[in-house]
Amino acid sequence: MPKMKTHSGAKKRFRVTGSGKVAFQKTGRRHIMRTKNGKRARTLRRTGILPEAQGDNLKRLLPYA
Repeated sequence: MPKMKTHSGAKKRFRVTGSGKVAFQKTGRRHIMRTKNGKRARTLRRTGILPEAQGDNLKRLLPYA
């Protein structure tokens, strides 16, 4: 049986943590940071975790993660 292909867009945006959750970087950190207050900037620094239902769907796109 041939190898399964990894979804190219998903591999660039998501990763599976050690506990099996799907993590991603939050949007809004690239530029115009001066207009965002400190609390918002700190929150954006944290890694986002997908909800379990969406994570299960996404793991199908990342078969070897």
